[in-house]
Amino acid sequence: MAEKMWGSEPFWGLGYEWDPDWVYTDRQKELRATLIELCEKELRANAKRSDDELLFPRRNLELLGEHGFLGLTVPEEYGGLGENHVAYSMVCETIARYGCASTAMCYVMHIGAVNAIMLRPTDALIDKYIRPLNSGKIGTLSYSDPETGSHFWYPVSSGAERSNGGYKVRKKASWTTSGGFADFYVVQTTSPNFTGYDDLSVFVVDGDVVESQPSLWDALGLRGNQSGPLEVPNVEIPADQLVGPEGDGATSNDESVDPWFLIGSSSVWNGIALGAIDIAKRHTTRKRHVDVGMRVADYPTIQDYVGEAVMDTNACRLFVLSVAQAMDQDTDNNRRVLKPGELARANYLHWAWQIKFEAAKNVAHHVDKMLHACGGSGYKRDMELERYLRDAKAGWVMGPTNEVLRQFVGKAVLLGFESLDYWNQTYNRRAVENELKKLDAAGKRELAEQLLQEADEQAAKEPAKAG
Repeated sequence: MAEKMWGSEPFWGLGYEWDPDWVYTDRQKELRATLIELCEKELRANAKRSDDELLFPRRNLELLGEHGFLGLTVPEEYGGLGENHVAYSMVCETIARYGCASTAMCYVMHIGAVNAIMLRPTDALIDKYIRPLNSGKIGTLSYSDPETGSHFWYPVSSGAERSNGGYKVRKKASWTTSGGFADFYVVQTTSPNFTGYDDLSVFVVDGDVVESQPSLWDALGLRGNQSGPLEVPNVEIPADQLVGPEGDGATSNDESVDPWFLIGSSSVWNGIALGAIDIAKRHTTRKRHVDVGMRVADYPTIQDYVGEAVMDTNACRLFVLSVAQAMDQDTDNNRRVLKPGELARANYLHWAWQIKFEAAKNVAHHVDKMLHACGGSGYKRDMELERYLRDAKAGWVMGPTNEVLRQFVGKAVLLGFESLDYWNQTYNRRAVENELKKLDAAGKRELAEQLLQEADEQAAKEPAKAG
């Protein structure tokens, strides 16, 4: 097995024997080696500047573009590297581990935007947004909503209407990574002639017409990713910047946006955990207590901390890679073009929920343990561990939050998938009937009159049925 290098020296963290290399192709290992070299030469140093100065990591993203990584999953005929979900997981993890977590998160959102477009590719979209990626064109997703928090699949502060042969799009987002810095934004809104919460549409909006306030961004960690509020203020866009048919947003969300985001972000959390372990290994194997003639690494307690961190993190890594392999299998290694309504990745969405929960929980726990292993030295900024610790805390609260995900899984297991109803299409009959029992006769009549009035109003708006 080749020795892992850091510039001209052996790498000071975990070697390749602790990486699951049997999962990767030879080409993917070469891509990883290129990324580690880029991290050593520039990305890692730029991470400190981004953190200190709230600086968007454009230079890091441009470097990734120069080496083809901004088009990692794009077919080769469109100028991309033609890689799959496993490669994507490896790239996100590697950037976060050896380089810059803010860059890694911007990269996740960029690839999410790219793949939302590639789910429904057209000549116009490919020529304008996909072919220029290697020149440094950066995209991002804007799916959050200030009214619905981490329930981002409800874009109630948004809408679209047909206008002048195209569309007029309005969008308010509470969190948009790369907000104010991306060259294009893939946004989800309610559809023209909106009929219900699963009636959503996807558009690409150019960066020069969105409104953002990057100066408001100041967070505990991931300080370079500029994830602030953003608005698309009733902007007119051409019809060919609609991604897929009208109403395709729910399918696009389940088939593309969520799977790519959850694999990518989970890999970032795993990369941060591994980066913290690397730093702890470097410190504890070099720091000596001369009074007892021992290195910090010689203490059994420290060995326990590191051993458990490696095992738990590798369990999370292989969990992510297993789900990535399942998606590769069902998409012919990301080469299969799906028709609207056809699903492949979405069949594993409940697995993607689990990998995000476990990776976010793991990194939050073990960066703390690596701080304990390093003692007071780890508390100082010059060791970099404290930045990894702060960046790691974003995992739990990033939507879908871990509270949302564990309820999804528990509810689906106990009550069935239909009970989730995250498109708000069914009502809880048991709860309604239980509440009605509390009303007296007058209250029931009053409610009945209100419901009949609302039913008449709704029926008047519905299209007449043929025949």
